[in-house]
Amino acid sequence: MPLEYLISAAVTLFVVVDPIGLAPTFLSVTTGIPDGARRDVALRAAVIAGAILAGAALIGDWLLRQLGITLPAFRIAGGLLLFSIASEMVLGVRIERQSRDAEQAIEEHVRNIAAFPLATPLLAGPGALTATVLLAGQAALRPIYLATLVGVIVAIVALCLVVFRLATKIGAALGTTGSTLLSRLQGVLLASLAVQYVIDGLRAVLGG
Repeated sequence: MPLEYLISAAVTLFVVVDPIGLAPTFLSVTTGIPDGARRDVALRAAVIAGAILAGAALIGDWLLRQLGITLPAFRIAGGLLLFSIASEMVLGVRIERQSRDAEQAIEEHVRNIAAFPLATPLLAGPGALTATVLLAGQAALRPIYLATLVGVIVAIVALCLVVFRLATKIGAALGTTGSTLLSRLQGVLLASLAVQYVIDGLRAVLGG
């Protein structure tokens, strides 16, 4: 088991997806929905997001090659994108934007809120997809590494499902202050990972 890669993938996807931080958004999206239907929505959203991220892990590197995009270039671009998401988390903008997108989706009478906005863009959004493709690139087509990445994706999605099921209790326990503090701490960690991606990309380009 590639322990270092496992830890890196788990930390990166946990921070990017931010399961705990999605609890308030899930509650706002599913307001007025019966408990049974809310559980079905949570399960469908988790399955859809897992399928999207697993697909990105398995074919993301191949797709980059077909488009003529080198992995170092994608690392730099992905690192910059993740850094922008991290800055939103640190400044407290991300939660507000997610809630606003969720409210807009409800107002527009989206038929299947499990697919939108829960599965995408909240769970499997641009940041999560970018991080997944970057991690898949690090796996370099090694089966055990790709299997590890898919396993991490399944674990993160399963955690999201548990959080959705316990969203009411988690929201009450954390409170506004706790949620804000947790989001900003994760933002600092994600910013550090994003900078490291950019450094790795620049090092590969300059070295080449």
